[in-house]
Amino acid sequence: MSEQKIIAVVGATGVQGGAVSRALLADGEFAVRALTRSVDSAGAQELAALGAEVVAADLYDVDSLRKAFDGAYGAYLVTPFFTHLSAAKELEEVGNLVTAAAGLQHVVWSTLEDTREVISLDDDRMPTLDEKYKVPHFDVKGGEADALFEKAGLPTTYVRMSFYWNNMLRDLAPRRGEDGTLSLSLPMGDSKISGIAGEDIGKAVVSVLKRPSETIGQTIGLGTEHLTGEQVAEAFSAVLGETVKYEPLSHNGFRGLGFPAAIELGNMFQYYTEFPQHILSRRETAQTRSIVPTWLTLKEFLAAHREEIVVG
Repeated sequence: MSEQKIIAVVGATGVQGGAVSRALLADGEFAVRALTRSVDSAGAQELAALGAEVVAADLYDVDSLRKAFDGAYGAYLVTPFFTHLSAAKELEEVGNLVTAAAGLQHVVWSTLEDTREVISLDDDRMPTLDEKYKVPHFDVKGGEADALFEKAGLPTTYVRMSFYWNNMLRDLAPRRGEDGTLSLSLPMGDSKISGIAGEDIGKAVVSVLKRPSETIGQTIGLGTEHLTGEQVAEAFSAVLGETVKYEPLSHNGFRGLGFPAAIELGNMFQYYTEFPQHILSRRETAQTRSIVPTWLTLKEFLAAHREEIVVG
């Protein structure tokens, strides 16, 4: 039996990297090298118990990344923007990953589009951040980072992410009002959001890695369902066993919530709402479902994670 090719997974204890690691391990075709800053963390130890090789690596230490990629066939690359909320730091992380990834035969890069293609910096419908971005965690990837992979000549598949349903389990879960009823306050108006379960991100990446001749050089948008806020609330109602009413916040209302990423995410939701075709058309559900035949509906995802839903 031939030796398994190694896939190095960056951010292996996060939502995306963790899903990719577990999906690769469950599939069995590739060996998994899980990269993490803390090899002693519970998440890292869980992956080790499943059969992953867990190694320490730091996105700000190119030598540690080179060492972690050494001998690997491919890698899944993702940056942890929301741990620091800094466009400059994200660009530094991407630059280090691109430098360290030289020599890999297949790189899968988790990316997004540049929102400035449809909303200019002088458009005052939403605030401009860091003087040159509307939604930094989108714009850095689509507007600057993608080009770094292309310039380096890396054999890359660009995987555009959707809103992952895992976000609905805690911070964006329904909240109980003073009258005892549950309400969902996504700032989406009547527009649709493209979503996907974390588990399905992992399965999609496995499919991409198994078909290098078809996927290298391509951009693949992931999204299993495009749902309105009303439809998201209906899924919660079915799983929680009580009515969840959809009561959308305004975008300014969301930006005013005061938590560190409120303005960034408020801009993101406004982008989703006001420019739906820019994002939905790039995430064809039929394509995602074809590469993830066992995909989960939102209702199925919520049911599978029922114990994790934190209702406020």
